Amino acid sequence: MQQQSRIAPAKINLSLRVLAKRADGFHEIESLMVPLSSAMLGDVLHFDKADSYSLHCDEPGVPLDETNLITMAVREFERVSGKPCHWQITLEKNIPHGAGLGGGSSDAATTLLALNDLECGGFSDDQLADMGACFGSDVPFFIYQQACMVKGRGELVEPVHRPEISGQRVLLLKPSFGVSTPEAYQHCLDAKAVPGVDYAPQEMPWGEIINELEKPVFYKHRFLAEMKLWLLDQVEIDAAMMSGSGSTMMAFINDADAADDLLARARRELDPTLWGCSVTIA
Repeated sequence: MQQQSRIAPAKINLSLRVLAKRADGFHEIESLMVPLSSAMLGDVLHFDKADSYSLHCDEPGVPLDETNLITMAVREFERVSGKPCHWQITLEKNIPHGAGLGGGSSDAATTLLALNDLECGGFSDDQLADMGACFGSDVPFFIYQQACMVKGRGELVEPVHRPEISGQRVLLLKPSFGVSTPEAYQHCLDAKAVPGVDYAPQEMPWGEIINELEKPVFYKHRFLAEMKLWLLDQVEIDAAMMSGSGSTMMAFINDADAADDLLARARRELDPTLWGCSVTIA
């Protein structure tokens, strides 16, 4: 029996600027996106040959119908290739949902990459990215498995060589609630600022970091603003901001050995239920 397992990595946006609202209802963005080390954080997808397609996952809240991005990826691959994809896919969910870390999009891109191998599709990365763009704005980025400049609504992806960023240690902290991407973008161009929060770009040795979705998300979810202010007060942290559309906050650590202590401190001083993970940029 044919069997294969693939790891779907998480991502963070080192910069995310919202330029304008488009005629199709999406927003024009410009973003530097990077994958995180899959050895530290990633969903796992198992592909087993079967008589028909099916999707399995034990994580509560994960849809197993045609609305799941994995299933959308399978259907799009079937449509373009003309081949039925008779695989049982079992998803082990490790990337939190509604976290701004791209878990669902990564699962979909990983599915396209795996099916291209398993079904001998022969499609290029660019062709797979075009398939992904049909159903998910972040899916094309994950096809290339490296740092990329992303424009348009996310479908215009240009791989970039940024070795100076690789290996940067990042602490991820997520509260128990998530943030939906449409909700984050709804008032992104006219959102009010939370008093006392600095939304300006922060300087790192390899460039600026900024997330223009912080303003609308923080206005509705004040605890995330509190988390950013707390993180910036810690001596072990050089910079901190929200990841993607949230609700994960990410902090750039200047002392890799301090990650566990920082996580424990955050749970003690902010919220004992925080999910946390120390990762590196791939």
